[in-house]
Amino acid sequence: MGKSRLEAFSDGVLAIIITIMVLEMKVPHGENLAALQPLLPVFLSYVLSFVYVGIYWNNHHHLLHATHRINGGMLWANLHLLFWLSLFPFVTGWMGENHFAPLPTALYGIVLLMAAMAYLILQRTIIASEGGESVLAHAIGRDAKGKLSGLIYAAAIPAAFVNHWLAQCGYIFVALMWLVPDRRIEKVLSDAN
Repeated sequence: MGKSRLEAFSDGVLAIIITIMVLEMKVPHGENLAALQPLLPVFLSYVLSFVYVGIYWNNHHHLLHATHRINGGMLWANLHLLFWLSLFPFVTGWMGENHFAPLPTALYGIVLLMAAMAYLILQRTIIASEGGESVLAHAIGRDAKGKLSGLIYAAAIPAAFVNHWLAQCGYIFVALMWLVPDRRIEKVLSDAN
């Protein structure tokens, strides 16, 4: 099976996720800058989630670029990833509307952790299909950055109940780690050509 339908579907879902997130930001009542102040937490949570969706879109593109064929397991693993990403608008809005309160901030972290796990499952499903000597398997290697991300999310979730800013710093740190697209796949692909 070709990968173009999977790529198109995934791109469409991610575009809708971003659209829903931006539509959750309500227009302020008032015409001065003070009217924007109550929206600052909503805007900041939107920016963080927008960056995360962009990171997933970028790395998903690279992941599929290194994939030669698609099977049913990959389709389900991809849907699993899209499920967790589709929860971003809800947790983003809840966290922002409640000014980073502990429970919404922790739930945001849970969704980030589950999306990261779903991405890992998709990677492993593709590698299992393509083989341990595939381009993707070589590119991913030990995946220290992916493992570190999961550990930070796991630590940030309970930290949200102690200090929500500490949890937010964890989420921001992981986003900054991944802000530059994962070049491992690009490098292995260019070396193979």
